[in-house]
Order: sequence, then C-alpha cells, then structure tokens
Amino acid sequence: MKNSLKLLPNVNGYFGNYGGRQLPRELENIFTEIEKEYLKIKDDGDFQKEYSSLLQNYVGRPSPLYFAKNLTQKLGGAKIYLKREDLNHTGAHKINHTLGEALLAKKMGKKKLLAETGAGQHGVALATVAALVGLECEIHMGEIDIEKQAQNVAKMKLLGAKVVCVKSGGRCLKDAVDSAFQAFVQNPQDVFFGIGSVVGPHPFPMIVRDFQSVVGREARGQILKMEGCLPDYLIACVGGGSNAIGLFHEFLDDEVKMIGVEPAGRSFKDGEHAATLTLGKPGNIHGMFTYLLQDKDGEPMAVHSIASGLDYPGVGPIHSFLKDAGRVIYESINDDEALGAFLELSKVEGIIPALESSHALAQAIKLAPTLSSDNLIIVNLSGRGDKDVDFVVDILARMKNI
Repeated sequence: MKNSLKLLPNVNGYFGNYGGRQLPRELENIFTEIEKEYLKIKDDGDFQKEYSSLLQNYVGRPSPLYFAKNLTQKLGGAKIYLKREDLNHTGAHKINHTLGEALLAKKMGKKKLLAETGAGQHGVALATVAALVGLECEIHMGEIDIEKQAQNVAKMKLLGAKVVCVKSGGRCLKDAVDSAFQAFVQNPQDVFFGIGSVVGPHPFPMIVRDFQSVVGREARGQILKMEGCLPDYLIACVGGGSNAIGLFHEFLDDEVKMIGVEPAGRSFKDGEHAATLTLGKPGNIHGMFTYLLQDKDGEPMAVHSIASGLDYPGVGPIHSFLKDAGRVIYESINDDEALGAFLELSKVEGIIPALESSHALAQAIKLAPTLSSDNLIIVNLSGRGDKDVDFVVDILARMKNI
C-alpha cells in the first residue's frame, strides 16, 4: 500500500518527526556500518533461512494464540486471546530480536555483545544467544533492578555473561542504558550494542521492530484460522515498546484498534510513574528524538514502575509517531491494577504473567466487559512471571495477603 505505515522509517531513520541518529561524530560510521550490513542480511535468503530455523527449533516458535476461556467467562463481554510469548525459550519476546542481533554481530566479525536490561529478560536473552553463537556478553543493570530480579541475574551469570551493577542516578533501566553506552564507546569496533527495545539511534528501532514483527505475523494467521476474522483490539504494554510494535506492526494497515499500555506507577507525581506518552513531551534521549519525561532543562526525569522492564523515561520513536498519527491509543495502568491482573490470570487461567505484561492484561480486564461477545481482543503476553514471583510474594506478605 502506497500510504502504508509499515514503510517507515525514512532514509534518515525518522518515523514522522521522531527517531533519527543523534550521535558523536566518531560513532557515526559505526552505526552507518550496522545499517548497511543489516539491510544486506534483511534480504539475504541464507541469513533468513538460518534465523527462521532457529526461531522454530531453538526458540520454539510459533508461540500459541490461546483463548483465555475462564477469564473471558468471568469478565463477560469480549473474547480474550493471549499471544503466548511467555512460552518462548528464555520466557519472553526478547529472544526474537536478540537472536537476530547476535547473528548480525557474528556476521560483522564482532567479538562481544553488550546491552542494558531492566527486568533482566533482555539480558537473559542476549546472554543466551551469545552462548549460542560463541560471543562474549556484558550486561549492565541498575542496582535496584538487580535486587528485584535476582533470578534473572543468576541466569545471566550461569550463561557466561558479565553483569555490571549500575549504582549511578536512579539505579534503574535508564541508568543501565547510560552505563552500557559509555562502555560501548570505549571499543565500538569489536563490540555490538544489542539494544533491548525499539529505542536508540537509527537503525536500531527499525532492526528490533523487524525482528519482533514475527509476533504479529503469527497472531494474524492464528486468529484468522481460529475465528475467521481479524481482532477488534490489540493490547500490549509499552516501556521502550518492542513487544507492542511486534504485535501491532502487521496490523497497522487494517481496521483494528490498538492500545499501548504504559505504567502509571504509584501516582502521576514526578518520579512515581513512567507514563511517557501520557505526560511527556518530545526531546532527545539515547541518540533519538522521541517523547520523553523531562525536567525544565530537558533532562530525563526519574521514573518508577512495579515492573522493572517498564521504568524508562523515553519510548521508541515508532510509538511517538503512532501516537501523533492517532493510529494507536496509549493508556496507563497503575501498580495496584497491574498486580491485580497478575494475580487474576494466575488464579483463573493457571498462567503467571510478567508484571510488564500484567499492565496490558489489566487494560483488557477493564475493556472486555464493555464490549459484546462478538468482539475479539488479543493481548500480547510478552513474558512469564517466574522472575517476579519472589518480588510479588514479598509485596503480598507486606499486605498480609499471602
């Protein structure tokens, strides 16, 4: 389609007004090389065959599209389907793009994969594929997130990765990105920065989107086979936004409503949420121009979410464009609502979701009863909640609910 939203970004890496590549001059050639090599392998049959084979035989794709019958009956209204990215190897959607990044890095002759992580799912996925393709791996993670996600930290170390504890700033995801980028600029020739979402300088928002779009392609075929029609709504949580755009991308040219769900945290006071598209304004962060929670000087603000993978003050430029275009509606869910959805799915369907995914579930729980039984909702269950169990149990113990 001539006016397809799927044709973006433009040659300069912009999705409408957002994106681009704001980098020190000494790094420009590095990112230009990554873009050049990616565009080669994107259309290379042998690369795509290897990648597709690993998605099937290593990752375990296609992930199921599961009809949540019990939850649907309890809520009334629309039928709720879950795209089960939690069943992927490593337990989340992150393996989809880290696998592609690792294969690209290996092809480019890089020696090490470097990245940030919040909830640890990206770190585990990158450490996993580094072991698979035979590369070193270094993961930067905020001190607060290390405390919350001890299980994933242990996994990264078992997989052979070096985990760097970031104690600066807010000690969360944004600070981990800062730290990882500082390490990258020390040796950009030998290191591949495996960015963990649809964020950062061009071409990374495009690269991660393309690898994650397998989620939407599968979901589209699965719902057509199961229901004979497209869904009425797609719902996914949004921090950086990789799982959301992975689901949304293949439906952008269809008459399907899309809802991205941000963390409202404890409140909408400064530092107590990460609702970037709700309360932010355009600015620069981590080499891109996008919506940003910022202070009066344009500096990123402190943020919070019960879900470590969502506590980022920026967002992928694709989502900024889709917000302004009116193609996707962005809502917000607070910590208590996300925790409630976490418990609800666990008890009603026997599926323990990640706290990140629980934000999308909470939005679906609100929406479904307002619709008719003919309506269909697909929620991207972007990860499983193993990593969150100890943290949630501690919360419930303090609340005296367990």
